[in-house]
Amino acid sequence: MKSTIQFFFKLIYLPILVLVFIFCLIGIIITMQVTIDSYSIQRTIGSMNTEHLFAQFLQSENQYFYQDSDSQFMDASNISTLAIQLATSIKPTDARTFLGNEIPGMRLYDTEIAVAGEGTDLTNIPFESPPPTEVLLKERKVAEEKLAGRELEQEDPVTNAENKTVFIYQSHSWESFLPLLKGATQPNDAISSDERANVIGLGSRLAKNLMKEGIGVEHDKTNMTQELHSKGWSSTKAYTLSGDIVDEAASTQENNFVYYLDLHRDSARKEITTKTINGESYARLYFVVGKENKDYQENLDFAKEIHQKLEGKFPGISRGVFLKTKSEGNGVYNQDISNKALLVEIGGVDNHLDELERTIDAFAEVYAESIRNEQKAKEVNSQ
Repeated sequence: MKSTIQFFFKLIYLPILVLVFIFCLIGIIITMQVTIDSYSIQRTIGSMNTEHLFAQFLQSENQYFYQDSDSQFMDASNISTLAIQLATSIKPTDARTFLGNEIPGMRLYDTEIAVAGEGTDLTNIPFESPPPTEVLLKERKVAEEKLAGRELEQEDPVTNAENKTVFIYQSHSWESFLPLLKGATQPNDAISSDERANVIGLGSRLAKNLMKEGIGVEHDKTNMTQELHSKGWSSTKAYTLSGDIVDEAASTQENNFVYYLDLHRDSARKEITTKTINGESYARLYFVVGKENKDYQENLDFAKEIHQKLEGKFPGISRGVFLKTKSEGNGVYNQDISNKALLVEIGGVDNHLDELERTIDAFAEVYAESIRNEQKAKEVNSQ
């Protein structure tokens, strides 16, 4: 008789209780008006370790291969944490999630740290805020005494390889450096169309260094301020404009570009953007990878590779590798053109030319080495 009652309980009453519980849970969720948007889902799932999750699935099916494993990736604690994140968009270990929806502009600091360089944490992550076009059009005079003799260095002839594989450009070509401008003191003052004082000058030095290594380079020197103004576009359309430049370069039949470099300057101050290495001062750099590109993982792997090689030779020179979505910037950064496309932020508003040039030379050394190694690997594989 007892067993019969238990059977009917399992067959009839238990399913009814489960249905009642589900309906009550749905009612509570509807009453609380909890919404789970795609951003919350992406952020939560993106924080999961997929390797551990896959191992957990295997372990649940075949215990033999995991006899010595005591760890449970999907235990009650982890599941409840994921549920809370999905329901509330709050991650207890990340203070930004408590305020992201409440404070205007807080989403600008949602940048993900893919690889943290020395001293990099949530307090000094980079964020993007281009100045209005009217500010860009206000030209500042350069400090000629700081640039004396630089033109002669740039004019030294260097042979460029016929097969050009590297394309260098500057989406924010106006980004300059306070020590190279007269009367400039605030970060927003670090703006110039003079190629000697802005990131175009850094691109020229980088191109020259790569050419010396036998690597074919094309360097685009478009004055983005003038081009945007002529089209009636704001500075926020800079990546649309540079995207047209990149697409045109890639589509030209005689070009064979594989590597794309977009050079920028960060707005952080000197204590964050400077590092002394072997007794000499360097401008620190970092890499930005856009997550809105569906194949961003390949670009991320390449950025990590360059970061690691730089750190091996010049410890502390890199601030790390950062991932950005549309909520923190452009989100693609023209990196859908190639799996070897990088956005590199070199130095900050306070860095001096000597510091910047040392970093360009260091980057060129490591970058050229990576290209050569990849070319050798392709030659071996093709034999």
